[in-house]
Amino acid sequence: MDIIDIKDLPDDGPVVLIDADSLLYFEMGKPTLEEAIAGIDHRILTMLNVNETCNFAGFLTIGRCFRYNAAKTKNYKYNRKHGSKPIIFYALKEYLQQHWNFIYMSELEADDLVAVYGDGYNGNTVICSPDKDVIYQVPGVHFNYRTAEHIHTTPDQAEKFLWKQMLMGDSTDGIQGIPKVGEKTADKWLLEVGLPEMPMFVLEKYVEKFGIPIGITKFAETFKLIYILKSKEDVLQEVDIKLPELVVNNVKLLNKEQWQ
Repeated sequence: MDIIDIKDLPDDGPVVLIDADSLLYFEMGKPTLEEAIAGIDHRILTMLNVNETCNFAGFLTIGRCFRYNAAKTKNYKYNRKHGSKPIIFYALKEYLQQHWNFIYMSELEADDLVAVYGDGYNGNTVICSPDKDVIYQVPGVHFNYRTAEHIHTTPDQAEKFLWKQMLMGDSTDGIQGIPKVGEKTADKWLLEVGLPEMPMFVLEKYVEKFGIPIGITKFAETFKLIYILKSKEDVLQEVDIKLPELVVNNVKLLNKEQWQ
């Protein structure tokens, strides 16, 4: 691993908002906890180094989010394996909270938290996540820590991706869209549709497929599952939680003895 000297990181850089769920899966297969922790540390420091900052906040998903209650057709993420994870997984989750001050909010996913705090923060932010839903549905500057690339998503691109997901669903999370509609069909359908017309266009496609009552019901259910919350107002619409103000960490002040 390359050695990153945190003393060289600028204090006035952007705030890196880290969706940490994938970090756990990337590192939980290491032979020892020490190696997994070293991997976690290096990945986080790399995100800071690449984005030229020492400022960050990290988020985890812990517990069942509101989408599990919203899913009526099939269980949310029903297609994922739910066997026991290695003990390193749980140790790393605890480590991120204790050492790196990563946080979670019950009923919300890390996806929602990086988007909401990115929207509400009065300053520059970079969202760090390998999740395509976050990268392409949330406007802003992103760093995909799986591929080590920056991506800028405009508000128009984010909205179009949302309606594309509504048509084709999300197989990763077990969310069904309109049967037999994949990425190519969704792109073709939306090609000549303006952004203001997309919500009604997609709703009409649901009604065409399922009929009026079921089509409207499935449209509403799919939207709740697909849509990443992007503001504190969005959060209040779904869960009775008042989010605290964002606490920004400075890596130079975090457990200073480790870095000296």
